[in-house]
Amino acid sequence: MTRRLRKIHKKVRNHTVYKKAKPIVLVVFGALLAAAGLELFIIPNEIIDGGIIGISIMSSYLSKLPLGLFIFFLNVPFFYVGYKQIGRTFAIMTMLGVTSLAIFSELLHKTGAVTNDFLLASVFGGLILGVGVGLIIRYGGSLDGTEIVSILLSKKHPFSVGEIVMFFNVFIFLSAGFVFGWDRAMYSLLTYFIVYKTIDVTIEGLEQMKAVTIISVKPRDIQEAINARLGRNVTFLYGKGGYTGIYKEVIYCVVTRLELAKLKKIVLDFDRNAFVAIEHVSDVMGGKFRKKNIH
Repeated sequence: MTRRLRKIHKKVRNHTVYKKAKPIVLVVFGALLAAAGLELFIIPNEIIDGGIIGISIMSSYLSKLPLGLFIFFLNVPFFYVGYKQIGRTFAIMTMLGVTSLAIFSELLHKTGAVTNDFLLASVFGGLILGVGVGLIIRYGGSLDGTEIVSILLSKKHPFSVGEIVMFFNVFIFLSAGFVFGWDRAMYSLLTYFIVYKTIDVTIEGLEQMKAVTIISVKPRDIQEAINARLGRNVTFLYGKGGYTGIYKEVIYCVVTRLELAKLKKIVLDFDRNAFVAIEHVSDVMGGKFRKKNIH
């Protein structure tokens, strides 16, 4: 019994260590990828990204000082702001990510460009940088202090966080046009777009989820078909028609993007007049989302 308890305690302890170490390792790995995207593709071709990274690249180019120096010191004020506004874990992970990026960028600085083709540098540099930044955000940190500032400003001004971030980046890319030339500024915009979309995919995963609400005169038939043909459970919500005043069973379920077409077909097979509303879902936790085996 004692030996068995020891084994259980060891498993629990190892699992706890794994859970604590995993975010740290992945944040550092994300910083390594971000540094590789910058130093092997983007910076040698005089292309920039948006936010603090973009400001750091231009500052390093103009002053001839190390990029890592600017990445670290320009982000220092945001460690404190992030700690006050979001929490200690966020501030620690942000500091880890920024410090790791500064170190890796310095280590990779003399490696040289993988390609001198501006389009290839924009695409592949943006992809690698986007995955790196996405991993850091996914596991609790950040590399861009402009987003923290935007959150604070949005509370005092009638602009959304996205609009304020866009304002910052328009200014940064206009500055890049004067520093590197307007062709590089346009490639920088392409890089920023690729980074932005890659961050989304990294955070949310390739298998994007969709929440589907279905109102039909045959809710039970549709529910059984979804269960049998997709292996998905559904939840019944109860609503009342605003015009008819009739109470109805409303189907709610979450499926992957690839299963969406099959779900639509199931609904149309039973009720061509059914009302179907589809929404994007960033993440799914808990519940019984795992598929059942379909025989």
